[in-house]
Amino acid sequence: MEGKAVSQYKTQGVNLSDIVKRAFDLMMSFFGLIILSPFFIIISLLIKLDSLGPVLFKQVRVGRYEKSFKILKFRTMVTDAEKRGAQITVGRDSRITRVGHFLRKSKLDELPQLINVFKGDMSFVGPRPEVPKYTQYYTKNQKRIFEIRPGITDYASIKYRDENEILALSSNPEKTYIDEIMVDKLKLNLEYLEKKSLFTDVKIILNTLYRIVK
Repeated sequence: MEGKAVSQYKTQGVNLSDIVKRAFDLMMSFFGLIILSPFFIIISLLIKLDSLGPVLFKQVRVGRYEKSFKILKFRTMVTDAEKRGAQITVGRDSRITRVGHFLRKSKLDELPQLINVFKGDMSFVGPRPEVPKYTQYYTKNQKRIFEIRPGITDYASIKYRDENEILALSSNPEKTYIDEIMVDKLKLNLEYLEKKSLFTDVKIILNTLYRIVK
């Protein structure tokens, strides 16, 4: 099934904007990994001192052409978190570690995704990659987002930066996520698909940084 999906998308080819975007991602992720390497070391030590388990959290996500890849994050939860609850995080989830709360709030847990960007699994800007469990609900039109690489940030990430707090207000968080939040995210992703450009990407990156600092 995955092979079929890949051949379906590959017919679209590569244009100049794709080449420019990939060159930007490659260059910025390379320098980002070098410049931020001291933070990687410090955060890794804090995670190891705070709780048992690996420094990095790896999870299967659906990327470009519906190909699966493993997204990288700094671990913010207990090691068996996915066995203890849902794949979405709600409010002050008890599975989140002390250091994990800080990393999530500051978005520092996303830093290892620079490796995903460098490898080509992801881009700096693009639809946030979803777990396979939820992509099965996508309509044919919504699946158009698989034409481009998923990203570290996008319009939806900015709008739903406090998603876990929103879900905490719901009596059925997973249903709220699937029926409301995910649908709105996909709408924003499709809007980005129609307007995507390097200028738009820079605006989204700057807006994301502003929100984090604020």
